[in-house]
Amino acid sequence: MLSESLDRLALLHPKLIDLGLERTYQLLEKAGSPHQNLPPIFHIAGTNGKGSVSAYLFAIAKQLGLVTHCYTSPHLCRFNERIRIENKLIDDEALLQVLDEVEKLNQNRPITFYEITTVAAFMAFARIPADLLILETGLGGRLDSTNVIEDPLASIITPISRDHEHFLGSELTQIAGEKAGIIKKNVPIISASQTKEVEETLIKKAREMAAPIFFEGTDFIWEQINTGEVKLECKNRVFTLPKPALIGPHQIQNAALAAASIIYSDNFTPLDDRLFSGIGLAKWPGRVQFIDQGKLLNYRDARPIWIDGAHNSHGAAALAASLVQITEEKWTLIAGMLNTRKPDDFFTPLKNLISEIFTINIPGQPASLSAQELSDNCQDLGIKSTAKSSLGAALSATSESEFVVICGSLYLAGHALLLNDTLPE
Repeated sequence: MLSESLDRLALLHPKLIDLGLERTYQLLEKAGSPHQNLPPIFHIAGTNGKGSVSAYLFAIAKQLGLVTHCYTSPHLCRFNERIRIENKLIDDEALLQVLDEVEKLNQNRPITFYEITTVAAFMAFARIPADLLILETGLGGRLDSTNVIEDPLASIITPISRDHEHFLGSELTQIAGEKAGIIKKNVPIISASQTKEVEETLIKKAREMAAPIFFEGTDFIWEQINTGEVKLECKNRVFTLPKPALIGPHQIQNAALAAASIIYSDNFTPLDDRLFSGIGLAKWPGRVQFIDQGKLLNYRDARPIWIDGAHNSHGAAALAASLVQITEEKWTLIAGMLNTRKPDDFFTPLKNLISEIFTINIPGQPASLSAQELSDNCQDLGIKSTAKSSLGAALSATSESEFVVICGSLYLAGHALLLNDTLPE
């Protein structure tokens, strides 16, 4: 069974995360080097927004009629979400087959779950011709298993902030240096607007690799107009992008970054507004996702709910800006977080928007903060908070008139979608 196969692979290495490329290269060689037989690639690194940029690129490609593969992580509900083959989630049978193959090739050698499943994804991608592969890094960039590719169409860098410091370093320049590791010789780099120290780090790496680099705010500029459409000035031209399908002002930035990557890659013609119609159709579950149907509404007398996977300070700031756009009223949060995160960093950008927080343990996550510990932290910040035994209990405690958002972890977002019986497609 698929779940049994995934469980076995998770036991091959004592550490969940052990950054390095040696094990990946060794297994790829045994598999016949599938990473050297992939479609043209957009390679994406950064702290926040990688998935949303991937979703916009995927939607753009789909509207253009391109056969597209896509690799993202983590998944929300099913592992299949990480691998899209020919525009669709890989089915259970195909996934189980490639996982069994890579497990046999590995011969029980120590290798992390992410490394071996990335090799499996490359094997699946290499076997079916496609026009494009959208490839998202998992953690960092320089030592990420996706970084075995050699000649992408473009290297895309989303906003970089502090996250995973225990793996990537505590200083922004260190973190940026790791993300910049995906930059390849002579390959264009398209970057979101960055802090000065991050920008300088990226520019230094770009010069080392003789790679042209283009920054939001200087090389491409966007502005949302009254219709919701986005005017993008790029390469001495002005393009009109549809109103982005995803909610929140940060999603305009993500859509503009995706569009600029299409333009600067010099791989798409004719270069006109029709290229970008997919921006208005993109889907990315668990990101300010509006829930107006499903089983969760039974706890709320059919009142709507929003779900968001934001889990760090940058994500919380983006979520706060999105919530303000939805309503000027206060929000009730239902939150769960991992113990690898700092609750203060997450809740501070949201504090002025919150009327109350109900905290819960994240089911199935040993690293989850306890509901009581998280509630105590919220109270220390001066936020009214109550620990609850489950998501259902928390939802039942909300009043009918309240605006409710479930947030704090992608794992919690996935749990909510599972309970709602609305799995990502």
